[in-house]
Amino acid sequence: MTTQYRTLVWLTLFAIAMAQVEASIVVHLRTIYYPADPRHIFPLVLMSHHHLAIELIRELATVVMLLSVAVLAATGMVRRFAAFVYVFGLWDLFYYIWLKLMIGWPVSLLEWDVLFLIPWPWFGPWPAPALIALVFTAWGSRVLLSSGTIHLRPWPGILFLVGTLLALAAFLLPAFALLPGGEAAFDGYQPDRFLWGLYLIGVLLMTVSLWRISLEN
Repeated sequence: MTTQYRTLVWLTLFAIAMAQVEASIVVHLRTIYYPADPRHIFPLVLMSHHHLAIELIRELATVVMLLSVAVLAATGMVRRFAAFVYVFGLWDLFYYIWLKLMIGWPVSLLEWDVLFLIPWPWFGPWPAPALIALVFTAWGSRVLLSSGTIHLRPWPGILFLVGTLLALAAFLLPAFALLPGGEAAFDGYQPDRFLWGLYLIGVLLMTVSLWRISLEN
């Protein structure tokens, strides 16, 4: 087995195992806050301040863990970025797989989820982050298995950044209007409209930029 394949195998195992840990924590939280049916989290029930603080720290710790393993697994900026998005993408995909196996969620194809809490809650149908995760996993594995020298050109990098910001906006905007109302505005929140147009443009730009990087190396 080559070094590239060995690295990919260990990153894959890490991502799948970490996703199981993440999903298990979410199952426990859903059982606490949605005891009647942990598969349905809307209308939203607010977490206690203590649990919210723990969750925020856990999210930061998760990002640090993903970044750390990427830095250890690869050398060079592009390969380390590829390792990061590969682990991130696979972790996100298996997070949903583990939840489906453990509690039968998602129940429906376009069911909404709370994706992240920093800097404020991200909302969106679960296939939206899953599609980005799939793109990251495919591109990251391609780069990690390549043996040539990889360079990051300016325009693909800028294109990727713009696409990322557009996709992030689609996840962040549903809750943006609630921010002036403070914590009470989120209590009982029921999402109704996702900005698919903005999201799809962002994903398209991200995919094209990563494809361009692959072509140029």
